[in-house]
Amino acid sequence: MQKATAKEELVKLRKQLIGWSHDYYVLDKPTVEDAVYDVAYQRLIELEKQFPELITPDSPTQRVGGQVLEGFTKVEHEIPMLSLGDVFSKEELADFIVHLNEQTNADFEYNCELKIDGLAISLTYEDGVFIKGSTRGNGIVGEDITKNLQTINAIPLKLTRPVSLEVRGECYMPKKAFAKLNKEREEQGQPVFANPRNAAAGSLRQLDTSITAKRQLSVFIYYLMEPEKLGITTQSEALLELQKLGFMINPDFKVAHDMQAIDEYVDEYHAKRTSLPYEIDGIVVKSNAFSIHEQVGNTVKIPRWAIAYKFPPDEQETILRKIEWTIGRTGVVTPTAVMDPVEIAGTTVARASLHNPDYLEEKDVRIGDTIKVHKAGDIIPEISEVVLEKRPTDSVVYIIPTQCPECNSTLVHLDEEVALRCINPKCPALIKESLAHFATRNAMNINGLGPKIIERLYSANLVTDVADLYTLKLEQLLSLDNFKEKSASNLLTAIDNSRHNSIERLIFGLGIRHVGTKAARLLAEHFQSVDSLKNATGEQIESIDSLGSIIADSVVTYFANEEVHVLLEELRVAGVNFKFLGQTTNEIIQETQNSSFNGLKVVLTGTLEQLKRAEAKKWLQEHGAEVMSSVSKKTDLLIAGHDAGSKLSKAQSLSVKIIDEKTFIKQMEAEN
Repeated sequence: MQKATAKEELVKLRKQLIGWSHDYYVLDKPTVEDAVYDVAYQRLIELEKQFPELITPDSPTQRVGGQVLEGFTKVEHEIPMLSLGDVFSKEELADFIVHLNEQTNADFEYNCELKIDGLAISLTYEDGVFIKGSTRGNGIVGEDITKNLQTINAIPLKLTRPVSLEVRGECYMPKKAFAKLNKEREEQGQPVFANPRNAAAGSLRQLDTSITAKRQLSVFIYYLMEPEKLGITTQSEALLELQKLGFMINPDFKVAHDMQAIDEYVDEYHAKRTSLPYEIDGIVVKSNAFSIHEQVGNTVKIPRWAIAYKFPPDEQETILRKIEWTIGRTGVVTPTAVMDPVEIAGTTVARASLHNPDYLEEKDVRIGDTIKVHKAGDIIPEISEVVLEKRPTDSVVYIIPTQCPECNSTLVHLDEEVALRCINPKCPALIKESLAHFATRNAMNINGLGPKIIERLYSANLVTDVADLYTLKLEQLLSLDNFKEKSASNLLTAIDNSRHNSIERLIFGLGIRHVGTKAARLLAEHFQSVDSLKNATGEQIESIDSLGSIIADSVVTYFANEEVHVLLEELRVAGVNFKFLGQTTNEIIQETQNSSFNGLKVVLTGTLEQLKRAEAKKWLQEHGAEVMSSVSKKTDLLIAGHDAGSKLSKAQSLSVKIIDEKTFIKQMEAEN
């Protein structure tokens, strides 16, 4: 290749990569898949190796990490936070091992670890107390996110020993938390996160620490700075020492002595990847001995003693047949791609989320397109990209609908949301979604009232809102196809039982925007009745701990609606309870403190005849006990049912107090 041609390609590659990095690291809105970025980055490396005189200071190869956001205080790392070099095949991985052995003229063992897909963090402790936490930033200067990190339960605020040290690790969002967060954001008309890594990064960069606290982040600590201070000489020893100090480490590391053992580790976790509760994108191989780290050192960007093997993306090509639009209970209209079934990560996928109109337009998805599909967070099927060279010649741009697919009302954007909404309160889809939500376990808990039954009730004009549920008659249900007398009676009993719920269930069941189960409980406990809540001001609601202006405005707006007043009156006439029937938080705390079980470590064993094991465990926990799975010297009490085996014998040998189920029930009744 001529130098002039190479220079032209380098300019283009750098512009692309810098733009993609900005979208990914700064805006938390990736515009290309990792595999696309990796190919371009590798091409840049190859060209710069061939023409080193063309390397520029702003090249992505000369940087570590992303940019520092202005919203946080800058923190300079005393020791730079380096990134890892990447390889994409076992051959490249083997070459790295051979090269490392040649550099040191020695054979040595390696520590293999999972490459957690999250955000690199640094934690500093003085005398065992957490004092500072930061992001990697650009590797030299990061962001002080101490307050946000303090909200993460996996980070110890105090170590098991009063040592002063710095550790580094990965902050990540578990797959379940990622799926839950994106579902909530879609319902609220907000942009969704592309993957758990970006969700974790966005959560750590929140200026409001309460938002971070709700995001269910976690961490794995994988590196101990200056291990010699603790007499640690290998990476595997360091991980075990970190665990002893109270840090969460990833337990799935392995010391390997040769390439065969490394290969086996790679194969094992490539197969297990989709079943893990967190996302990994590869394997990290490090020389285990820290003496090797010192011997081979680092480049400006990466350590020479470690490498990251990146898994190939698990994505498949298929053909998009149509786009369906569904309506959630808040009116958000969401597009879903319907495609030819394809096998991805062990399951057959025929539908993929398109999230919102902006996402659909950015991808330029069209009916008949060949598309690449992967699972975001190994959970949510999602379109990676359109294979443009396979696009049909008669392809036309997909037109975003302007009318609700269910009621034909005009769709709108509220408050500059990315989502489209149907705001027609009489929309059949909205009504059915509201009925389904009202019946859920955390709301009014109407067992047996699922979406299919709701569809039949609505189609027969038996219900048009939640109040109509309480006017249903047995003969009306029996008039519907496939409704037997027993199932009809059971449904009516469940509906009747729901009249007597405490109002936190009703408040949540009404579907007030931004009001979840916790907020509903706080509102019910504070105002004690629906009528008091209905007349509350925003200031009164906002004065409740944990409830801010967004929830306060939403509640006030909801109860200002005249249609809501009519609905509440219908529910009142139907005999639905409007008062708080539960214990207040202070009463529960007081009851727990006064319980004779408070602070006890309790083990349940054997078969319980009158109680379910789950009920007994729940009762004990509500009364301050810690329910353990095994007997030890620390056990205070063993509750033994029939056929109690080895746990009973061990408790007897340790002189642990033992009671039977009958005695336990008597003590429960005495405290209730």
